[in-house]
Amino acid sequence: QVQLVESGGGLVQAGGSLRLSCAASGSVFRLNVMAWYRQAPGKQRELVATINSGGYPTYADSVKGRFTISRDNAKNTMYLQMNNLKPEDTAVYYCNDVAGRGNWGQGTQVTVSS
Repeated sequence: QVQLVESGGGLVQAGGSLRLSCAASGSVFRLNVMAWYRQAPGKQRELVATINSGGYPTYADSVKGRFTISRDNAKNTMYLQMNNLKPEDTAVYYCNDVAGRGNWGQGTQVTVSS
């Protein structure tokens, strides 16, 4: 069980970049496969990227080549570097473990204008 707080979202134009942060409270952070999710208005929550305890990443096809997930286990913090943003990336972004076992935070809003 872990609590998570997302930050770093904002309003950007298409082609711009943002860096999201996820601060996790709990010593289990180091042991878990962590993930970024997003939920667009009227749609289900979707898995964006994962990263295991050793730093190995996976990505959804829709963001591969544009987003980079990373983690700092000593700081209990995870990041999502988002480059070449597209309007379809507009969503509330959440972090959790890959199974969604942590307490969902409020997320951080990412809005990409055309």
